[in-house]
Amino acid sequence: MISEKIGMDDIDCRIMDLIQREPSLTHTQIAEHVNRSQPTVGMRVKKLEKLGVLKYQAGVNIKTADLYFARIDLQTKNPKRIFSMVENCPFMLTAFRLSGSTNISILVAGSSLKDLDHVVNHHLRGDPEVITVHMDIIEDVAGDLVLPIDLNLGYSKIDLENYCCGKCKD
Repeated sequence: MISEKIGMDDIDCRIMDLIQREPSLTHTQIAEHVNRSQPTVGMRVKKLEKLGVLKYQAGVNIKTADLYFARIDLQTKNPKRIFSMVENCPFMLTAFRLSGSTNISILVAGSSLKDLDHVVNHHLRGDPEVITVHMDIIEDVAGDLVLPIDLNLGYSKIDLENYCCGKCKD
C-alpha cells in the first residue's frame, strides 16, 4: 500500500481522509471520528506535516470560479526555466514535469480565452527553446480542485500590446 511506503498506518489514513474531506474539523472532532484522544490526533497530525504528506493550501475552487482555465502541454529544451517562469507569472498556476512526447504541463487562468491565448503567445510560442505548444481549455473538473490564485491581479489587466500582465519576472 502507498500509505505504508510513506510511513502511515490505518489511523493516519483515516485522519488524512477526514482532513481532506472537511479541512475545518478540529482535532477534537477528528479524535471522535477515529476513536483516539485529541492529543494523540494532534501528535499524528504534526507527524504527517513533518513527513510532508499533509499540506494545507488556500485557494479558489476552479469548479466554481468565474474564470477560464487551460492546460498547456509543451516540449522544451529548458524545463527548469519554464518552471521558474510558472513560479513568477500570476496567470500560470502550477506546472508538472512529464515524461513522453511533452515534458511540461502548465495550468493557466484568465478572465477570458483571449487572455489565456495572450499569456501563451507571450511566454511560450515565441520562445526558441520551446519546441511544441498545445493548449486545451478546461471545460469541467470532477470534484473540487482548489488552486492558489492571485486575486489582487484581477485577471483583467493584461497589457494587450505587450501580451503580459507586467508582474512576471521573465
